[in-house]
Amino acid sequence: MDPYLEHPLLWPDVHNSLIAAIRDMLAPVLRPRYFVALESRVYTLKPGDLVLVGRPDLTVVPGEGPHHLSDLPLADAGFVTVLMPIPDEVEETYLEVREIETGKAITVIELLSPSNKLPGQGRDDYEQKRRYITGSRTNLVEVDLLRSGEPMPVSRPLRSDYRILVARGSGRPQAHLYAFSVRKPIPTFPLPLLPGDIEPLLDINTILHDLYDRAAFDLRVSYSQPPVPPLSTEDAAWANELIKSASK
Repeated sequence: MDPYLEHPLLWPDVHNSLIAAIRDMLAPVLRPRYFVALESRVYTLKPGDLVLVGRPDLTVVPGEGPHHLSDLPLADAGFVTVLMPIPDEVEETYLEVREIETGKAITVIELLSPSNKLPGQGRDDYEQKRRYITGSRTNLVEVDLLRSGEPMPVSRPLRSDYRILVARGSGRPQAHLYAFSVRKPIPTFPLPLLPGDIEPLLDINTILHDLYDRAAFDLRVSYSQPPVPPLSTEDAAWANELIKSASK
């Protein structure tokens, strides 16, 4: 996983492109028994949250801050033009593997966004959906490629940079948690389907690396600057060595 792809201004593009690339990889493999639908949901965010999820906050005026009442100018006749905080909407995409015959959602594939891992409506709504899925027989694949924010709750949390949760509807409350560091490839795992069906391996590592080249993400990443959020001292030294080797 390239930690530079997590930059708030780049991640929305990475997120949507990777979701579409996973769909394109799975669709021909799963036919004719299943189809893969690209779905979306919308969150309303407060102005202060927008920059954290890659949206410019146009309602914040540089230099403005809290004021004491005694510091404010006296009101006079007429009016002045002021700015009001305006909430904005952020759309997130995810995948549903559906059975052709019934149209029933068999597996939900979620690629987490910053709004899912920060306090607020985005996390509240996602956790509610997560509880709904885990209370059903639908399989859940939850891919967390973000180092920032609070990880989704599990009974035995592990300290790691990234996580992939594979929760089979037939096996809950047990689930498989793939926890890995920035120095490791994204692990490959079988995509859960209906019992008895052949389950394809989902290799997100290869999909993302191919997407990186096709989308020319390297032209939008400044490897001369620290990633956001910053790496630990050890991981930063490791990343710098890789960058130097790649530039030779």
